[in-house]
Amino acid sequence: MPIQEQTYIEISPADGPIGIGTIPVLDYSGFSGQIIELMSSDAVHCVLYYAFPQPGGLKFIVVLADDSTGTFRIFSHEQESTTTVLESLTPKIPALQLFEREIHENYGTVFANHPWMKPVRFAHDRFDQGSGMNDYPFYRIDSVELHEVGVGPIHAGVIEPGHFRFICNGEKVIHLEIQLGYQHRGIEKLMTETGSELRRMVLAESIAGDTAIGHGVTHAQLIESLSGITVSDNLKMERAVALELERIAVHIGDTAALCTDVAYQFGQVVDEALRTTIINTTQLWCGNRFGKGLIRIGGTHYPLTAPVIGSMLNTLNDSGMRYHEMTENIFSAPSVLIRFDGIGIVSRNQAQRIGAVGMAARTSGIRRDIRATHPTGFYAGINYEPIMQETGDVLARAMLRNLEAHQSIEMVKKWITETGDRKQETGDRRPETGDRRRMQPSAFALSVTEGWRGEIAHAAVTGPSGELIHYKIKDPSFHNWMALALAVRNQEISDFPICNKSFNLSYCGHDL
Repeated sequence: MPIQEQTYIEISPADGPIGIGTIPVLDYSGFSGQIIELMSSDAVHCVLYYAFPQPGGLKFIVVLADDSTGTFRIFSHEQESTTTVLESLTPKIPALQLFEREIHENYGTVFANHPWMKPVRFAHDRFDQGSGMNDYPFYRIDSVELHEVGVGPIHAGVIEPGHFRFICNGEKVIHLEIQLGYQHRGIEKLMTETGSELRRMVLAESIAGDTAIGHGVTHAQLIESLSGITVSDNLKMERAVALELERIAVHIGDTAALCTDVAYQFGQVVDEALRTTIINTTQLWCGNRFGKGLIRIGGTHYPLTAPVIGSMLNTLNDSGMRYHEMTENIFSAPSVLIRFDGIGIVSRNQAQRIGAVGMAARTSGIRRDIRATHPTGFYAGINYEPIMQETGDVLARAMLRNLEAHQSIEMVKKWITETGDRKQETGDRRPETGDRRRMQPSAFALSVTEGWRGEIAHAAVTGPSGELIHYKIKDPSFHNWMALALAVRNQEISDFPICNKSFNLSYCGHDL
């Protein structure tokens, strides 16, 4: 039933921290009813839903994004006992299944009638110390006609660990269950335990190695918000350039990986080489191919100078042209198209129900891109329009990479050309040293960025002295691993590698 009154605080991406005491506290009936009512709109999805300890029990916070208004709606619920039994929202809103499982694993809260109450990460301080990786309760179907295939957790090469359990009828996949948690490092807890701003920044860059800039920018924006730091327009532009360079590099590298899985070696070797030119440009800029060290609180050690701009323009012009030529070959080759087209389909309805974000959403026809719906930093002033695909298959995910890479190349060229040899802003642009910086006390702050995979969210709660008492991280992979599980249903098991590569989700970004 609809609730009688909507009770939430609504903020825009440009708003600063809010007092933790200003977030409305609802009883669970009102809390759950309001979530159900708000998420009945396709324009609303869950950014964060988590709990953290406070004196006397747990505080639950939910952050819902409304793509139609560009705002976030925040409200809360409190429980005196961590092991309280609450009615699960998952049967009505499947997108919340993993959020509820995480709360259960961390604190023991039972969500009655949850269809899939299983471990998420196996944190060292999980509530149930008796649960272990080797005892994961995989779904089973007892039938003489079916068989199981296990892949991982150890894979060939340098890929991170994760276990994939297939139930197959012959070669056809009936069900895939993905067990993660092998990469859990306790980053959220480390964020609150250290008093070093630099160490927190390094931790943020290490959440997902291929998204060092995405998570770095998200963390920097969060701390700047809590600390009342205003960054220059020029620095906002440089961060946007770094984010788009990260996107370009990964999209070109993923195109190479997709070519590998369909034995199109020409596309593989060319795109691998082109990816190298992009990450080498990032290395020229800041000394690290993945952008580590580039993003810092309140400033930068590596301003975008005229020589770097010149080299960047040369690389983008040359590699952009070569990538265009290569993708013309890739997307006109029958041997490639027959392995891309109609393989690994995730429908719009499926993507909506699981709460897909980023590429996984946009390739299934859902316009979900923080750069357009909830823009921050430089993106707030450019009126960005996301690229969309509708078919939800490997071809759509490959084509989105192609089109987004070209789009990002042109955007970066435009931005840095306009900057050109313009005189650098006056004033000290070096990062502020803030190990003793006072952040706003008793506050809640949110930072959201569109990384190359999709929506990255960081949230923090401060104590009465401005110290971090809780830090929450969400990588887009947290939403999108279920999309891979759905994509391989009714596919040949031999299609799994290309379906997996077409999403290229993060193990460590999920595991934290």
